[in-house]
Amino acid sequence: MKNSTIRKDVPPGTHVMVVKKEDQRTGMLTEGIVKDVLTNSANHPRGIKVRLEDGTVGRVQKIF
Repeated sequence: MKNSTIRKDVPPGTHVMVVKKEDQRTGMLTEGIVKDVLTNSANHPRGIKVRLEDGTVGRVQKIF
């Protein structure tokens, strides 16, 4: 299973669920396809930050 905290597991084109910054308190997830990976480090404990094809920016919580 792929890990949402490891950058190499979230390449562009991946179908994911992300949590947007404004939704972190509620935990509401947004579904989409990764367009750009914004996290530069190899891993991040709260999830890799990505931009989805619709322009939404958030941290990956689930990979399909």
